Formats: sequence, C-alpha cells, structure tokens
Amino acid sequence: MDITVVGLGYVGAVAVAALSKAGHNVLGVDVDQGKVSSFKRGICPFYEPELSELISAGLAVGRLRFHRLDEAKGLLGEIILVAVGTPTQPYGGTDLSQVYSAIRWIKERNPDRAVVVMKSTVPPGTGIRLMAEELADSQLRYVFNPEFLREGQAVHDWFHPDRIVIGGEDEEATALAKGMYEGIEAPVLITDVTSAEMIKYTANAFLPTKISFINEIASLCDRVGANIDDVARGVGLDTRIGSSFLQAGLGYGGSCFPKDTRALEFLSAVKGYNCELLRAVINVNNRQRLLPIQVLQEIFESLKGVKVALLGVAFKPDTDDVREAPALDIARLLVELGAEVQAYDPKAMETARPLLPEGVRLSHSGMDALRGAQAAILVTEWQEFLELPWQQVAEIMAEPRFIFDGRNALDGRLLMRLGFEYRGVGRSGPGWNRA
Repeated sequence: MDITVVGLGYVGAVAVAALSKAGHNVLGVDVDQGKVSSFKRGICPFYEPELSELISAGLAVGRLRFHRLDEAKGLLGEIILVAVGTPTQPYGGTDLSQVYSAIRWIKERNPDRAVVVMKSTVPPGTGIRLMAEELADSQLRYVFNPEFLREGQAVHDWFHPDRIVIGGEDEEATALAKGMYEGIEAPVLITDVTSAEMIKYTANAFLPTKISFINEIASLCDRVGANIDDVARGVGLDTRIGSSFLQAGLGYGGSCFPKDTRALEFLSAVKGYNCELLRAVINVNNRQRLLPIQVLQEIFESLKGVKVALLGVAFKPDTDDVREAPALDIARLLVELGAEVQAYDPKAMETARPLLPEGVRLSHSGMDALRGAQAAILVTEWQEFLELPWQQVAEIMAEPRFIFDGRNALDGRLLMRLGFEYRGVGRSGPGWNRA
C-alpha cells in the first residue's frame, strides 16, 4: 500500500521504518526540517536500537521517502497514519492541538476515501468528536489503532506484538488498517473507536499501577524486615499476577506512563468520577524519587559539599529519552541541598544537558562519574553499570562509599563484602545490613 505517516517522533519513526520493511511505500512527513533532513540521510535523530538501520534499508530500496509537511506533493495514499504528540496541559488535560492540525492538513491535501489511522494516544471520546466535527464533511474514514511499543524495544514490539487493536465504525476501513500488519502473527481485536482508545489508556495506567503497588510493598518490607526481591518473585509466580512490572525501585518515567495516568485521572474527574486508585498511583510514583534523597540525608545529615554520582539519566535503559526521568528530579533536589553532582548516561547526555540543573558535572563514563564520589545513585540500570569493576570502583570512590541502588539491579551483598555501604529499595531482612 501507499502510506503516509504524519509525525516522526518515536511512534512515527518506528512506523515508517517497519512499514517500509514490510513492503509498503511509505512517506514520512514532519514540521521539523532538522528531523526530516536527518531521516533523509538515514540517521534517526534519537536513539532506538535497530531503527537507523531499518530506515537506511528503506531508503536504499526506494520504499521510504521523507518530506517537510509543507513540501509533500500529491495524494497521501490509501492510509494516512497520524503519530503526532499529545502532551499534557498544565491543568492536567491532553493537548490535542497537533492532532487537530494534522487532521485539517490531511483534509486539505487528500479529499478522497483514504483511511486516517490515529496512532497518537488520545482521550476516550476524541475519535467520535473528530468524526463529527472535522471529518463529517469529507470522504475520509477514521480508525484508532493504538501502539504498544516499548522504548528500547520498539522495533521488536512492532513485529512481535502481544495484540493488535483496531477501533473503527467502517468495516472496509478497519480491514485496510488490519492489512498494514499482514504477516505479523498476533491476536487482532476489532472494536469501536472509543473502546480502542480506552484500551490504550487502561493498559498505560494498569502497568504503572503494578509498579506503584510493588513500591508500596517495598516500603513496607523495609519496615517489617522482609526482602522485596523474594516477595515479588513469590507473588509473580502466580500466573494470575505475573512477574512483569514487579521490580521495586525509583518508579516509572518516560513519555507515556506519567502522561497517560494523569490524563486518565483528569478525564475521570471531568466525567464526575473520583478515581482514587489512579491518584494514589501517581502520588506513590512521585514519592519514590525522594527515597535516595532521604537516605543520603540519613547518612550525611547535611548534603552540602557531598559528592554524589548519578549513574543514568534516561528514564530506562536502551533509550536516550529523559522525559519525566527520575534522574532529573533527583539531580535538582541534590543541587538545591548543596551536593556536588556528577552524572553520566551511555546515551542520554545530549538530551539531558539542557534539562539538568546548572552545576551538575557531566562525566565521560561511569568510572569518571564515580571518581572521588562519596555516594552513588544507580538511577538507570544500564548493563554497563551492572558490569562495572566494583573492586576498582571502591578504590576510586571516597568514604563512606555509599551506593543507593534505585533499581535493585546490583549485587548488594557483593558490594557490602567489597566495603561499600549499600541500600536498595525494600531489600531488608536477614543478610541485608542497613547502611
């Protein structure tokens, strides 16, 4: 098929690359000239494993083209996929201005019976309004097809999804949208537009709920002397619950979970329902970011002049995305309390640079960040941090060599044998000496 993708962020970039690999002729458009120029050279302007290689391959065989929005010529194809941003408004709602702009641009450029496939995450009810207010006077048909891509594994997730959800009122349009995934083996759920929108929000709220729940249990483990690793493992072995997203730590971040939990909580309030569970999920997540600060204040009393290494800035490994990353809040709090902060991330240094507070020293490596530090906080569990030569780290850090393991990813017992003071999240009970 001939497919146009409007918006070349994380979702749009993965879509153009994957669809061209699947054999479709794909045009990617965006308002950002710098981004478009980068894609034309086969370079993805952000880090996502395998993505640049797929884009280069699509360009090489002539199935992939890129243009700035105002330079796109001719009809846009049978499917026009919308993957623009839907950021959170200051009052808690979702900013749909880019969605409306994209729909109006499509109407002007493509008056025939093409199918608009909405990939952007929009609040339930948005599609019905778009069809009534924006598309009623056109031949365009509308489908909502949510994405469930994990940053750092997005290419894999496109080709190996757990499910494909398509919401639409027109059978021909939903069938055409389903055709984008020909050859991909996964359950396909066809439903109405609003239910599909609700599926996306529900998934993106349920997973943070599991994270905040296990973090609540971790806090209780610290108070009763239990080990959260064993508790989570014992609970996760129950097939009704499962082990995914039961890793205690500093909480979730990124472009999706924080935004979508807040948006769903706001939507419930607008609809006259008090969603206390979602509010608690958000509050617990905000609290988790304070844990290393609280522990460091216990250890040092005053943090003025204390040298602290931040290991990781991205919100998770295998991405350079720092949106809503715990490291940003932790760094700001440390600087406000007078600490000398040294930060390093394998991929996110450039994206983090303008967002980190003045005074944070950006290091060249994990070892560089740890040199002379009295304390270190593991914020992002990059593999290279887990494989650090900890005996050498002990030699270059300063007393008391305190490690706060914000992801429970390190071998804490080994670190204590090497002379470090160690604290995890909910790692208490026999064998865990508290720093």
